[in-house]
Amino acid sequence: MSSPPEAKQSALEAEKTISDSSSDSSLPAPINEKLPEKHEAADVNLDTAFDHLPPEEAEILKAQLHVQTTPLSFIRLYRYATAFDIAILGIGYIASIGAGALLPIMTIVFGNLTETFTDYFTYGGSVSQFNHDITKYALIMVYLGIADMVLITAETYIHIERGEVLSARIREHYLAATLRQNIGYFDNLGSGEITSRITADTNLVQEGISEKVGLILAGISTFVTAFIVGFIKSWKLTLILLAVVVAIFFSLATISRFMVKFSLKSLDGYSVGGSVAEEVFSSIRNVQAFGIQDRLAVEYDKYLKVTERYAFLQGAALASMISVLWFCILCNYALGFWQGSRFLAWGDIKVNAIISVLMSMLIGAFSLGQVAPNARSITSGVTAGAKIFATIDRVPPIDSASSEGEMPESVRGDIELSHVKFIYPSRPDVTVLGDMCLKIKAGQTVALVGASGSGKSTIIGLLERFYSPISGLITLDGHDITKLNTKWLRQQVALVSQEPTLFAVTVYENIAFGLFGTPYENASEDEKMKLVVEACKQANAWDFIQTLPEGIETNVGERGFLMSGGQKQRIAIARAIVGNPKILLLDEATSALDTKSEGIVQDALDRAAKDRTTIVIAHRLSTIKDADLIVVMSKGEIVEQGTHNELLDLQGYYNELVEAQKIRKGSSAENSGFHEEDEDKLEVVEDSNILEMGRMNSNVTVASRAARMEKVDTRTYSLYQLIKMVNKMIIPELNYTILGTAASIINGLGYPVQGVFFAKCVTAFQSLPAQYPEMRKTVNEFSGLFFMLAFVEGICHFVAVSSLSYTAQRLVRRIRLQSFRQILRQDVAYFDRDENTTGALTSTLSKDAQSVEGLSGATLGQILNSSTTLIGGIILSLSVGWKLALVCISCIPVLIGCGFLRFSLLTKFQERAKLAYEKSASYACEATSAIRTVASLTREDDVFISYKNELDAQVKRSRIATLRSSILYGVSQGISFFVTALGFWYGSTLIRTYEYTTTQFFICFICLVFGSQSAGTVFSFAPDMGKAKQGAVNIHRLMDSIPVIDTWSPTGKEATEVEGHIEFRNVYFRYPTRIEVPVLRGLNLTVKPGQYIALVGSSGCGKSTTIGLIESFYLPTKGQILLDGEDIQNLNINSYREHIALVSQEPVLYAGSIRYNIALGTPREVTDEEIYAVARSANIHDFIMSLPDGYDTLCGNKGTLLSGGQKQRVAIARALIREPKILLLDEATSALDSESEKIVQEALDKAAKGRTTIAVAHRLSTIQNADVIYVFEDGRILEHGTHEELLANKSKYFELVQLQALERTG
Repeated sequence: MSSPPEAKQSALEAEKTISDSSSDSSLPAPINEKLPEKHEAADVNLDTAFDHLPPEEAEILKAQLHVQTTPLSFIRLYRYATAFDIAILGIGYIASIGAGALLPIMTIVFGNLTETFTDYFTYGGSVSQFNHDITKYALIMVYLGIADMVLITAETYIHIERGEVLSARIREHYLAATLRQNIGYFDNLGSGEITSRITADTNLVQEGISEKVGLILAGISTFVTAFIVGFIKSWKLTLILLAVVVAIFFSLATISRFMVKFSLKSLDGYSVGGSVAEEVFSSIRNVQAFGIQDRLAVEYDKYLKVTERYAFLQGAALASMISVLWFCILCNYALGFWQGSRFLAWGDIKVNAIISVLMSMLIGAFSLGQVAPNARSITSGVTAGAKIFATIDRVPPIDSASSEGEMPESVRGDIELSHVKFIYPSRPDVTVLGDMCLKIKAGQTVALVGASGSGKSTIIGLLERFYSPISGLITLDGHDITKLNTKWLRQQVALVSQEPTLFAVTVYENIAFGLFGTPYENASEDEKMKLVVEACKQANAWDFIQTLPEGIETNVGERGFLMSGGQKQRIAIARAIVGNPKILLLDEATSALDTKSEGIVQDALDRAAKDRTTIVIAHRLSTIKDADLIVVMSKGEIVEQGTHNELLDLQGYYNELVEAQKIRKGSSAENSGFHEEDEDKLEVVEDSNILEMGRMNSNVTVASRAARMEKVDTRTYSLYQLIKMVNKMIIPELNYTILGTAASIINGLGYPVQGVFFAKCVTAFQSLPAQYPEMRKTVNEFSGLFFMLAFVEGICHFVAVSSLSYTAQRLVRRIRLQSFRQILRQDVAYFDRDENTTGALTSTLSKDAQSVEGLSGATLGQILNSSTTLIGGIILSLSVGWKLALVCISCIPVLIGCGFLRFSLLTKFQERAKLAYEKSASYACEATSAIRTVASLTREDDVFISYKNELDAQVKRSRIATLRSSILYGVSQGISFFVTALGFWYGSTLIRTYEYTTTQFFICFICLVFGSQSAGTVFSFAPDMGKAKQGAVNIHRLMDSIPVIDTWSPTGKEATEVEGHIEFRNVYFRYPTRIEVPVLRGLNLTVKPGQYIALVGSSGCGKSTTIGLIESFYLPTKGQILLDGEDIQNLNINSYREHIALVSQEPVLYAGSIRYNIALGTPREVTDEEIYAVARSANIHDFIMSLPDGYDTLCGNKGTLLSGGQKQRVAIARALIREPKILLLDEATSALDSESEKIVQEALDKAAKGRTTIAVAHRLSTIQNADVIYVFEDGRILEHGTHEELLANKSKYFELVQLQALERTG
């Protein structure tokens, strides 16, 4: 190997860094760049936010948010390395140093070979001595090649394999540390940001502690050895050429400072964009219903723009660096040959010394060139590590992982809140609880009722120790809960929240999570199964579970999306009671249940409440009328407390709430009771259906799995198709691409030109002393040409790298944006599939787009450069000396073949690794986005172990692939020594007979051997190209994916004048991911224009599915859905949805201001007056105006900074601003307190005038005035009519009304 390919290699390494580092510009928000307002304000400024509070209160709040970022040293990246790891890495580092030292040693051999040639031509000599010398030096070259193979294989394998092991440990510790943080920490953090940290940032750390360290050590070793060789051969020439080394060093130091600056700015940008994407993908139904895909894409693009800008500036700095490097290389040749010829003429030096010093100094200089860009990777690794370790080292004020704190042996359940004051750390301007005093005796059932935002859920959060009160005392059995062990405390408490979170595992596993921390945690599977089944029966979940395709072993899907709201809630209740907790916290635990289920579950909860303390938050007052104590709250204070009857007698606040929820009695229903035999008949019918479905399920389970697997897209694409796709995407930057391509080709041609100049200078040295003046003249001439070439190559490298970097960053942004739009284009069924979880899609968006840059940008420039070098070298060599050219050409496939083989291995490895890391990233994303549930279940250790096992398995799987590719890489590097030896040996036979001159030999040799080595270095991009190919395939699949329900399709009739007449004709439906379960079985339903229609019935009977079909989220399996007599499948989907507004069961808000969220309801520009009007209609205006920032108040990620009721009212306002003809309310008031519900219901009743309204409701008082009430059972209509008509029927509806009666209790 020699300086030319070495130079190429180092420039290549520098270019490679930009593609790596810009992948790291998987940026979150830059440091000085003002990001779009929406996320910027989400972070509380800890320096000023708490100034208005007393110091001790401010400290408590600060502690819940503060993250101490300490400067991180490189050595600390290895903090999880064991003695074994350090020993293995030590071997790797020694191998790197050895491999680095071989290059300068090789220059001695090369110099001696060159002098043997020149002496033979100049002075003649013995043929046998000539042969002996050539053979000796060729054999030394072979031995060096073998050593290089072994050392490079060892160091490549060790660095990559240990890097993966250590980065896996960092990932594990980061997730474990994240899971132990207090909840306040997450209020300012998107779960997408955690996903980005755990994937992109840990990749940066992995790079910074693996092969990059080996390359730096090899570079330093080369540099030191090169100087030793130089000083031994000629200290004078070495000192003169040192000037070039100094120039290279200082220019790299200056430019790399800019690169680091842009790297630091860029490293913080994309994870915010990742959070936006994660938020959007997890609420896809809402996105599609409101048609806000384009507006969210514009929002997402704001972050991509910032990312692109800094990545390009980084590319421009890199272009400057490479330009300076090439300028200095060629100036080194010019100076070396010019000064060397003078020393030769004076008799101070020999030819071999000139060649050895020239090449070793160049290699030494370039070894520094390698150190700089690779040090950039280490800098990025340290920067990313600082963020990760800041979280790992953060000891939260409420630490679920701590073993400290009291753990009493028994728990009675006496709870007392004494003068408790509370403020949310993320909203320091609002006092939620002022001076709360409440005593709850052991075994009591206490209900908290009151308006949304009055502090009910806050009390539950404080009891779970999600937050710390800023003053006052909370005790359990007389113990201050801040002195108790956090994990122990949470294990005594079971929580069922308003929006229950299930995990993407089976029903059984979800419920068994409730056994953590109980005596049954380590029980046998059989024992656990008995407890789980019993809990399911108590929670009234067992019947529906038996109808599922795989029964209790059915996977519930990401966040439980395959279950209806009621089914999710019953599973969550089963999970809460399975461990027989001492304290039960029910935050709207039955809000999503139908009345009958609620009655049965309420009985179960009443039974479960025996011998334990239960705190219930409920807006549906029928569920808490039997509570031992009802506490009525308003604005963080208690206004009334007592039993149901006592509070009714007060005729106060509670009485008003009850009156608002009373259901009118039908005249004929007054004196008639509900007969038990009717209930028995009903149960028999249900059981027969269950049995029938169970029989059907057992036969179709396998088929259903197969059907689901067929959904996975396995289309493959040729490399030509992938390059064509990428080229199509860079058309807008075509001029820059052409410019960069032209400059790359000129750079490539520079190599054969250097070969000619080099050969001419070496030939000139074959002069007798009398010919030295002529020799000096020739060398001076070609030194001048080298200087000229330095300018050309310097300029062309700057143009090529900067142009192609610009193109690449534009491409990355365009692919991310188009992929984001394309994902949002897909129908809802796409998101139901197992492989399209939110975490997986977010990870794909982050990584695949960046990977595709491997088929463009710096890599494309290098491929063009190398191809031109190779083709130009072959043509020139054949024309100069065809015999030697043919021998050298025959070696080119060997040199390049090894690189290709490594490339294909790495591609396969990438395919495997992508799935594994995507799965683990998705798992981490799921756990962190459901942190409240994970914390309350004390699942932290379980999540950590599952994640660790997933990573360990991936590390083991990748070892063989890494070893194979390392061996092939080592072989491909070592073979270059063999080819050099072969070239010299065969060239010597041609020179010996004077068939070839030295000029012919060196032109052929340098153009082909060094040229093909240079071309072969393109395969150090093999990992990037492997990622690029896999990324491009994924992008191509996504771009080719045309959904059945296509929001981009212009086809279909425009729905212009809509009256609102909806009809279901014999509609059958099954979910595409659960084809074996029938949901609707011949549904017939008619809604006249302007009618208010209510859908009621058991959970899972098809009510929400009906809403989904009206929204055209899915197509019916059979039958028709008509709007104004037209099949909705014939209408343009966007035009059709414009007339519909949806308020769903679990309201979805985005991380922006309240104004922004309401305005999302309509595509048109809206005035503040319009926003205020709909907010008043939704009974939220006064609350918003009471906030310090009013309508500019941030909702937080997924609306977490608002209470459930507040979120729901903002969602209703968003629906009303749409001015829809059809209003769909899927449990739209389920999260509201009675007072708000009454006002919102009046607003909805008013809003319903002149428009068709379809409401799904379990709280019957909200729909008793409906024009028609449809009662569902098993996917069909059981009965329909007005409230009075259905009461008179004394059937299912009558039974539901009886269960919700709110009369005085006996």
